Amino acid sequence: MDYSKHPTAEISDKAEIGKNTKIWHYVQIRENVHIGENCILGKGVYVDFGVKIGNNVKIQNGVDVFHGVTIEDGVFVGPHVCFTNDKNPRAIDEHGELKGNDDWKVEETVVKKGASIGANSTILPGITIGEYAMIGSGSVVTKDVPDNCLVYGNPARIHGSVDKKGNITNRV
Repeated sequence: MDYSKHPTAEISDKAEIGKNTKIWHYVQIRENVHIGENCILGKGVYVDFGVKIGNNVKIQNGVDVFHGVTIEDGVFVGPHVCFTNDKNPRAIDEHGELKGNDDWKVEETVVKKGASIGANSTILPGITIGEYAMIGSGSVVTKDVPDNCLVYGNPARIHGSVDKKGNITNRV
């Protein structure tokens, strides 16, 4: 094992974890997950089946990363961010039967290289967050975010642009 894992973490034998990755207290990683090298997953992170996470990613405490999400290299995900994956979720089908995995309409979500997502943000399904984009804390992201854009609010709207260091280079 080339990564470190807290004793309370639960990691599927079918997950791939890159070297030098650190997995902290009460993290759960499901099957067919790929996590790259040099990542940090904070306390209470949940990674659903089939999720892909690149190298040098930092995911803070209490984040939920559901099926259908891809997080590219160098992404920061702030505390308590929630990625959703179905725009019209229901527990039961039209006959009152409990839905199974095949009953969900999962939409793919991609967070591109170097992007940052602020604490307590919600990312709706089917969204692409561009390279080095910055999402302000508490935002509800309902649309794609272009590269290097600063967005915040509910719903999140473009309020400027940022450079690779996160400095605001323009305000609108």
